[in-house]
Amino acid sequence: MADGKRSTGPGGVSPEAIFIFVIVGVVALVAGVVWGALKIASAINGSRSVGNPFGAIVDLAKGTLHWSGAATGVLVIELVVLLGLAGGSWWYLRNRKQSIGRVDRQASLMAKRSEIYKLTREGAQEKANQLGIADSGPGILIGRTVQGNLEVFGNWEDMHVDIWGPRTGKTTSRAVPAILDAPGCVIATSNKRDIVDATRGPRSAKGPLWVFDPQEVCEEPPNWWWNPLTYITDETKARELAEHFVASQRTVGAQTDAFFDAAGTDLLAGLLLAAAVAKRPITQVYSWLADQRNDEPERILRNTPGLQLSADALAGVINAPDKQRAGVYGTAQQSAQFLVNRKVTRWVVPNGPNDNRPQFNPHEFVRKGGTLYSLSKEGAGTAGPLVTALTVAVAEAAEQYARGCPLGRMPRPLVGVLDEAANVCRWKNLPDLYSHFGSRGIVLMTILQSWAQGQECWGDHGMEKLWGSANIRVYGGGGADPNFLERLSKMVGEYDIQSNSVSYNEGKRGTSQQTQRHNIFDVSALAALPAGRAVVLSSGQPATLVKTVPWFTRPDAGAVKASLAKYDPGAATNIPVSNNPWVASQQPALQQRGPERPVWEQNEGNTGGW
Repeated sequence: MADGKRSTGPGGVSPEAIFIFVIVGVVALVAGVVWGALKIASAINGSRSVGNPFGAIVDLAKGTLHWSGAATGVLVIELVVLLGLAGGSWWYLRNRKQSIGRVDRQASLMAKRSEIYKLTREGAQEKANQLGIADSGPGILIGRTVQGNLEVFGNWEDMHVDIWGPRTGKTTSRAVPAILDAPGCVIATSNKRDIVDATRGPRSAKGPLWVFDPQEVCEEPPNWWWNPLTYITDETKARELAEHFVASQRTVGAQTDAFFDAAGTDLLAGLLLAAAVAKRPITQVYSWLADQRNDEPERILRNTPGLQLSADALAGVINAPDKQRAGVYGTAQQSAQFLVNRKVTRWVVPNGPNDNRPQFNPHEFVRKGGTLYSLSKEGAGTAGPLVTALTVAVAEAAEQYARGCPLGRMPRPLVGVLDEAANVCRWKNLPDLYSHFGSRGIVLMTILQSWAQGQECWGDHGMEKLWGSANIRVYGGGGADPNFLERLSKMVGEYDIQSNSVSYNEGKRGTSQQTQRHNIFDVSALAALPAGRAVVLSSGQPATLVKTVPWFTRPDAGAVKASLAKYDPGAATNIPVSNNPWVASQQPALQQRGPERPVWEQNEGNTGGW
């Protein structure tokens, strides 16, 4: 049988053989019941001992063995017991079949324990030991197998891509647990506040918390700031930042102009470079774009050693014909439109010369640890370009740090949970970098609602590359795209059903065997995948079906409940008493929630050390 195919069925046993086995079984059961009744009755009556079952039946038929009233009573009791056992077995199997459901029944046709050793706790811990990070744990828990209840992990080299439809539990079962289990730094993106509210309490014990909330998704005050221009160290970085700003606001397939789009990106890069060199706030870039004849950025670059060619490029645009210049400036201005939003810019520009708010430094962050939440909403006024730029800045700072560490990896893995990545973190180059980050100890989990969402963000080729670069691919249900579900069905695999037929020709008996091949999961089964189940595809291993492990079933659920009670405006303030140290320490405060900021938030600027 071909690799990847599972076989089930009668295995070549003919109907005649089955009939014979049934007859033999019935005869043996009758003989055993009668013999048992005679045996027990002889003990009660004190009569002669009964021999073997078949000998006893022969003696009974010959009349040499007497059937007593005691034997009748025992026989009735035996029949009642047998009927009870048969009825109980039927009831148990019937209810078990109904409770398991057709999806779980297919788990037996998928990966066996020996085939997914790499995903088990032992296999993942073995990998962590090889990488020299044994104290970081085995990895990110994905779930428990339906067949065998084994814990399944992605190790510290695996990159994840998840596709979960709306309201399928991706936050409770994937995002929140991954953040809680991260041994080092965490970067998390989302368009909702639930990730922040659920994890900021427990994560406060692992370093400073930074909540980037320029669109007031969770109503976080701007008590710190980040200067995007610190990302720029040369012309290349300026161009990359400009491309992130442009890509974060453009959908794949949108109508573009080959000349003006490229020229607008070049202009934006030149202005960002000038602002970085002159140590101006990033909002200065928009002011320059609004004044097309202002040659100040050109003069800044011309007076900076090594940037004369960049100055020439700016001069070429400034001195271009009016219509051409207007088109280039207009294109660049659209890409920088988010800089007009005052709620957004207060997070990325200082509040005057005496601003005492702590400034976020990606390089310090990846070395000292902590948690960064970046929140944004799609649509008008989105801060998505800044969320993308901040995420990229942290990831590249981690990569730079890892290059100087033993084995070229971070001492403790950085976990990035890119929830709603296609909406709030449109990282253009992510598919190209995905596999490389895993070798640096930067573990990313990109969570999408559908395959089409990824296509819209990265295009067909880019989404294929992202999917192919991931070591762990998880489908959590809720899919409605038949093309993706058909693809997934083929990846899960097939199984064979063998059937036999008997024919008679001129008094001669002949048998034939047919094999029918079926998908383990067809499209309808994947579309209707029940809540609490997920299909896991790992590189080089058969697919497996897992039970998800939501945060409220974990041992640290009390800490998450306490965090929600403290920060989520809609959560109940009463939480169960817990043995968790963090929860116990917060019990008095949680019983009477006030408007004050928590202690660790008030001290965020000091705990970071800069």
